[in-house]
Amino acid sequence: MAIRNEILKQTRDIKDGEGIAIKRPDGTRLIVTYSDKRQKKDAYNRERGLKKLKIRVKSGRLTKQSINNRGYNKFLTLKGSIEVEIDEGKVKEDECWDGLKGYITNTRLKPDKIVENYSHLWQIEKAFRISKTDLKIRPIYHYRKKRIEAHILIAFVAYTIYKELERLLAKYNAGFSPKRASELTHTMYALECVLPYAPGLQTIILKMDEEQQILYKIIHG
Repeated sequence: MAIRNEILKQTRDIKDGEGIAIKRPDGTRLIVTYSDKRQKKDAYNRERGLKKLKIRVKSGRLTKQSINNRGYNKFLTLKGSIEVEIDEGKVKEDECWDGLKGYITNTRLKPDKIVENYSHLWQIEKAFRISKTDLKIRPIYHYRKKRIEAHILIAFVAYTIYKELERLLAKYNAGFSPKRASELTHTMYALECVLPYAPGLQTIILKMDEEQQILYKIIHG
């Protein structure tokens, strides 16, 4: 409760994009930032949740067991011994937290750097997701350390190539994803042959559709 009161005290006059840092007993810091955009989103979501909750209250089907901290049920209270209603005081208390978001860190980075680094988390999660799905890094059936390391290394190199392809597709506005590019290569063929009056081995690219032509030009420049 003390830290909650401290957060509300320090963020009372906070403005869009600003943040505060509070030291915690374990040596870490709690970084709290404020965003006007997040405040509007929090208020909108609460209002939408309250509308649904009021319909449930009006139905008369809510019981004492409905009063808990799951979702917007936290706003419910027991009136008398049997009637469940919405506690407007709890709603007002919740409004004080609109727009605030907390980050716990053991670093010495400034609040804005903490938030900036956290905003990149989705890219890390995306990398793991791609590794597990598109690049199929798992399952690993090896048991020896060197083979496991080699498996992960191959997957990492594949991910590096994936990211470079993603960069090139974005640079040249290809209009399709790396996954789609991979699918396109499944039906891209080249014919190697020796012609009677041509020196050495000749490579002839077979006919490609529009997307395949775009991909070929991007890769081969």
